[in-house]
Amino acid sequence: MLDDAIKTQLRAYFERIVSPITLTATLGADEKSQEMRALLEDLKAQSDKITLKLDGADPRVPSFGIARDGETPRVTFAGLPMGHEFNSLILAVLHVGGYAAKESPDAIEQAKSLQGEFAFETFFSLSCQNCPDVVQALNLLASLNPRVKHVAIDGALFPAEVEARKIMAVPAIYLNGEPFGQGRMGFEEILAKLDVNAGARAAEKLADKKPFDVLVVGGGPAGAAAAIYAARKGIATGVLAERFGGQVLDTMAIENFISVPHTEGPKLAAALEQHVKSYDVDVMNLQRASKLIPAGADGLVGVQLENGATLSAKTVILSTGARWRSMNVPGEQDYRNKGVAYCPHCDGPLFKGKRVAVIGGGNSGVEAAIDLAGIVAHVTLIEFDAQLRADAVLQAKLRSLKNVDVLVSAQTTEVHGDGEKVVGLSYKDRKTGAAQKLELEGIFVQIGLVPNTEWLKGTVSLSPRGEIEVDARGATSLPGVFAAGDCTTSPYKQIIIAMGDGAKSALSAFDHLIRMAPQAEAA
Repeated sequence: MLDDAIKTQLRAYFERIVSPITLTATLGADEKSQEMRALLEDLKAQSDKITLKLDGADPRVPSFGIARDGETPRVTFAGLPMGHEFNSLILAVLHVGGYAAKESPDAIEQAKSLQGEFAFETFFSLSCQNCPDVVQALNLLASLNPRVKHVAIDGALFPAEVEARKIMAVPAIYLNGEPFGQGRMGFEEILAKLDVNAGARAAEKLADKKPFDVLVVGGGPAGAAAAIYAARKGIATGVLAERFGGQVLDTMAIENFISVPHTEGPKLAAALEQHVKSYDVDVMNLQRASKLIPAGADGLVGVQLENGATLSAKTVILSTGARWRSMNVPGEQDYRNKGVAYCPHCDGPLFKGKRVAVIGGGNSGVEAAIDLAGIVAHVTLIEFDAQLRADAVLQAKLRSLKNVDVLVSAQTTEVHGDGEKVVGLSYKDRKTGAAQKLELEGIFVQIGLVPNTEWLKGTVSLSPRGEIEVDARGATSLPGVFAAGDCTTSPYKQIIIAMGDGAKSALSAFDHLIRMAPQAEAA
């Protein structure tokens, strides 16, 4: 089943297995069962530390469990873990076999210390790029803690379960039969949700930290760049991130990052985190800021967290990013990144020759429609108001394009899909009240970004749109506080621009520090 090149790689990987393991398969006479048997036999052939048994009694057929010799399987795959999940299979074999995980020692110890009985089920799709993070995290948790079991289920092979549980999107995570989570979740995030005392312990640990020279709030491209530039100056640098990687984690394909013809959001986010951690940077993940406290007599800016802890720093860089403004209609979230897109610059080329809609008649919407018209077969621009709101020159350009239709006074009411991808949308004609339906393959939502700045109201100056107002150096209205990226008034919300803003804000923060140092010493 596996080609020779993959087998050669597997032999090298499986040399890392410490304790012998057994693969126990439950198979039928169906084609998928035979494919699974061939896969497992190929795995077994690559290491003398792997044993294969075909006498499993799992209720799901086909399936197989992975366990150390003499133990009952706690990691199970129901279905063929190929495609995006092949790495999940290899890591499961290694981790069950005793190969050390790359997670932090604190997270490993926290996982081993969990008390209770945890039976997880994750429904995944082989085409899902968010699913492996969840599957790998729960497999690792099960390999570390004997009180945890995890079954990764290919929804396509078990449609009756999917229908019974009304699963509309993957990954869908269940704990002891009840919904636990939906969408991408990492190892530490799952631990934090399971460990009810984790928040209090984290708050206590954070409260003991000494003041930073630079504290970066936000772990996206802007925050990562700011942290790297600050750390290279040899100053005490911390990063406070709700989710390291930020919105990039939800980006499928990135083809406009200069010098990198193609990458994927999760890969870029992992590379950013690895680069940041190669320096002496204190990364505090899964932490959400709730209040900014201006500097007092001690010259330190405070950042209060939702868990109650407060961090302090001589300078702060705000890089909390933004989130796409949603239509909030049925089907939108189900087909996010499956035809519902938010960045025409990034995702437009993926729709070459297809029919798409652009939602929004402002400058961003009309610009998106113009850009897409040169790539796709047809564009329908849908605007809620009775007229477009974009600049006249943009409207004139739009209406000159032969493969663009413009619908005004139209309210999008639902996104339709076939279970895997978008197939159309419904809208209401606001003049007549009539319901209409369009058949298409892509929907680009361009009704604006919502900056993640609600927690900053009343502290730094914000634009009418909620963006942090910054000058050419990234400085905000508060001394010692800088900002970068999509949460600011900086135009053009692009990854590469956010990184540049992050670097600039770090250099500005460093300049602020060296200019203020003599005063601090005199005080």
